[in-house]
This record gives sequence, structure tokens and C-alpha cells, in this order.
Amino acid sequence: MTTETTSTIEGRPDASPATTTGLGREWWRSAVIYQVYPRSFADGSGDGIGDLPGITERLGDLAELGVDAVWLSPFYRSPQKDAGYDVADYCDVDPLFGTLDDFDRMLGRAHELGLRVIVDIVPNHSSSAHRWFQEALAAAPGSPERARYLFRDGRGENGELPPNNWESVFGGPAWTRVEEADGTPGQWYLHLFDSSQPDLDWTNPWVHEQFRDVLRFWLDRGVDGFRVDVAHGMVKVPGLPDYTPPEGGGSMGGSTPTLDAGALEPEISASGPDTPPYWAQEGVHEIWREWRDVLDEYEGDRILAAEAWVEPLARLADWVRADEMHQAFNFSYLETPWKATAIRRVVDDSIAAFASVGAPSTWVLSNHDVVRHASRLAITAENPQGHGLGPKSPGLPDPVVGLRRARAATALMLALPGSAYIYQGEELGLPEAIDLPDEARQDPTWIRTGGERYGRDGCRVPLPWEADAPAFGFNATGASWLPQPSDWASFARDVQRGAPGSTLELYRTLLALRAANDLGHGSLDWVPGFGPDVVAFRNGEVTVVANAGDTPVELPAGEVLVASSDLDGAVLPPDTTVWLRA
Repeated sequence: MTTETTSTIEGRPDASPATTTGLGREWWRSAVIYQVYPRSFADGSGDGIGDLPGITERLGDLAELGVDAVWLSPFYRSPQKDAGYDVADYCDVDPLFGTLDDFDRMLGRAHELGLRVIVDIVPNHSSSAHRWFQEALAAAPGSPERARYLFRDGRGENGELPPNNWESVFGGPAWTRVEEADGTPGQWYLHLFDSSQPDLDWTNPWVHEQFRDVLRFWLDRGVDGFRVDVAHGMVKVPGLPDYTPPEGGGSMGGSTPTLDAGALEPEISASGPDTPPYWAQEGVHEIWREWRDVLDEYEGDRILAAEAWVEPLARLADWVRADEMHQAFNFSYLETPWKATAIRRVVDDSIAAFASVGAPSTWVLSNHDVVRHASRLAITAENPQGHGLGPKSPGLPDPVVGLRRARAATALMLALPGSAYIYQGEELGLPEAIDLPDEARQDPTWIRTGGERYGRDGCRVPLPWEADAPAFGFNATGASWLPQPSDWASFARDVQRGAPGSTLELYRTLLALRAANDLGHGSLDWVPGFGPDVVAFRNGEVTVVANAGDTPVELPAGEVLVASSDLDGAVLPPDTTVWLRA
């Protein structure tokens, strides 16, 4: 692989204009943001679960990588029924991860290194262990405490049937019946996720007030923004009507499109009559305007980033209008297969949709909820979003093909104008951990479906830092909350650092060149003449050519800045991306 060396190739110089961003220069418009999944990043205490002191110790590695900011998945007090997305106290750190003082030290160290810090916030639901919910359970039906959540009387002669037919994202019914104070069966509460995650009632002004206070708590401590979990949720159609997803519908009520291998099932189709009554309702936008007002009280361009599984892109753009959120993850891009025509289409659609409201596209290929793209892009059978990969999954990926495509896909993504997110470990080329023992899996999806779906544990395995250390350097004791594959020594950061051709060095080079050439603030012009299996475009002085086909292609003239795999002279092999300077 060519990384830091350069060469010149003779060939075709033709190009034609296509699209441009034409947006402002706030930091978040072009930032590369690194997602830290705290449980699996670095463990300072040695108990087998990553923590804030571990993160603090390793922040220098992220600054060295060349990212601009860090996003932390939840570290709040929680029973950990869903790896921290079941929050029991939004304004405190779970002892698993440390203390508020540990958070402040981590934040201070990040800012010293020039890294901004974004924290997760989970407003659709709390933990059933949260004081708000426990007080609701203790109170009577119709009380102000019950009104914090979506409690309803059951159907049937004695209320023995749930209030409607909604299904949980994690499998099974979305309603659980409670026992009242007198010991009799009582009302039901809604949980679109696990039964330990009751949905809050966002028609209640009290809920709005509580979350404004939560935002200010963390903004006052100095955080640079929030990634908002389930930002397309929270508001439900009045009356909570029955809803049956279309045949083949996804776990979050969407429909499954016909896509090539490697594509994902969207969690929602937010257009037309198939929009579920619990996703993407217009009322959510009032919430985001309210939150934006809070953030605008603070200096320093504090941001809101939406996890919103919404299609089409033109509809998703509503989440990032000028008075709402700043970013929305481009899951349409993440779900796009490694096919040139599909990539060109989604890039065009993305830039047009987001630019229409003055926002950048926020590109992403992996996160803590999806199969890592070093495996996903080589799956040869349908793999719906949320199902995960395990030893009995059909169409298991070829790891060599998967890594080669992942490197090429990342090289393409990091050349696009806009912002980008990197999920921890992808800079090491980590694949999905497929062969986890059944007894080790902890995802609620695995548990609630009785093993029918493997869930997300495979992308959450603790990172390998040092090839010859206990737990590959994740900690000093060798403990690990999920078992690390025995062959991950070759992926360890210390082995890859400084090694020509390593995935780590590829990422470092791509990020340095992206910054040096200001690609995030750039524009995109398609370069024609390569055929249907090639994605080629110019961003500023950099020409990017990605071969997603099976046949080598001739390269245009230019100085090679970086290539995702070894080049064959002036020929670009399959599953390879190159950056050139004309």
C-alpha cells in the first residue's frame, strides 16, 4: 500500500462538475469524530469493563490519530441491562466507569489535546431503576408521577391484554404490566426497547423541564455537545393506535428494501403510510428547537447530533434545519452496498438533501449498533440491521475481502465534504467478532429473541492495544467483559503503529491529508470516463478514484497521495481507492 510516498501516473485528466456544499466553516461541519464505546475502549481499574480513567490514559492515541473530537457512549448510572442505554441517573457517572471527578479529568485532558467531547444522551426512555419511574410505580394510576411515562390501562375484560399490538425493537411485546401497590395486576407501560427501558411521555411539560436541566448540567461542565439516541422517537401518535409493520418489516417498523449483499435493513422508513406511529412524528422537531435554544445560550458551537433512522434523506434533512440539530448520522450512506452506482447515488442525494437546509452530510460506516464494515461489506447473504453475525449466520464474510473493501470504503468516505464519524477499532481494521460463545453474549436482542438474532455484541468486543499484554492491553489483569478473539494480536495498535501498509497508518495518513487539503469544507465534482464500477470525483486539488468492481482500471495522471491497497503501476486494482493530486 502506498501511504506517505508519492508517485506520478500518466493518464486521463478529464473531469466535469457535479455538486458543491457551499456551507459555513463551524468546526462541526468538517470534523472527524471518533466514537468511544466506554465499556470496550480501555480499562483502568482492571475489572474487565472499560472506564473513564482508561479513556483518559489513551486520549493521546486519538490525538495522534488525527481526529477532531470524541463521542462517548453512555457512562451514566445504570443497571446495564442495555450497556448503559438504560439510564438511572442522567447527572452522575456509574461506578463501573468512575466518578464525576474522573469525567472532569477526562474532559480536561481531551481539551488540552485539542479534542472536543460529545456525550450521549438518551431521552426516549430511562431505566426502570430511575427514581422517576420508581416513583411512578409507587403512585396511583392517573397521578402526576405516572404521567411521566406512557402508562395505559389494558384491553380485554380485566385489562389483561396490552393497550395495543406494538412490538419491541429487541423482540417481543412493547408493553409490560405492573403490579399495583395492593398486589393486583394493574396498568401497562410502554417500552419500545427492553422492558427495563420505559418510554417517557414527551407530551408532559415536566419531562421537557427535566431534560433542559440535564443538558445544562453537562454543558456547564464543558461538554461540546450531545449525540442524541433515538432522535426520531419520543413523540407518538395520539391514542397509540395499533400498527402492523409491512411484511418483511424491520425491528423498528421499517420495510426491507431489495439491496445487494452487504446492505442493511433500515430501522425506519419515514415516508408514506408505512411510517410507524412511534417514529418520526412531527412533534419531535419542537423538542429539538427547544434543545437548540439551550445550546445556543453557551459559547463555543456546542452541537446536537441526531441518531435518526429516517428515510428518505430529504426527510432526514428536517432534523438538521437551521434552528434544530447540527448533524444527523447518514445511515442511508452506511447502508449502501459496495457498488459504485449505489454510492454515487447516495452521495449525490446526501449532499443535495443536507445542503438544502444549510447542513453538512455526516458520513459514517460503523458504530456500536451495526456489524463492523470490515465484515459487513463482504457478507454474501441478507443481514438485516440489528440481527448481527454469529457462527450460524448465512453468507459469512471472507475476512480478506472484507478488510480490503473496508479500507477502500473509508478512503472514499474521508475524502467527501462534510463531517465523518469513526467507530473505535475500525482504524485497526477490526472485523466483527463472530465466534463469541453463546453464554458470553449479553445483547438484549440475543436474550429477547431466544438466540434467533445474535445482536450487537460482535462489534463491542474490547479493543486490542498491545499484542503481548494481558487482554491485548485493554487492561493489566486480562479480564474482559466480552471475550477477545485469540487472533486479534495482529490487529493490536502497537503492532500497527509505524508499520507501512497497516490499517492504522492508512487512517493516520488519510486524516492528515484530509486536514491538510481542507476536504471537509470542500466540494465534490464527479470525474467521468471510468465506467459503471468506479466512483471518481475531485474535491479541491485531490482526485479520488475508487474501484468497486472486479476489473482493474487505468488511473489518470497525478501524484499518488495515498492508496488503500498496493497499486500495480498506473492500474487501480479491484476494491481499492486512491487519492491523486493532478
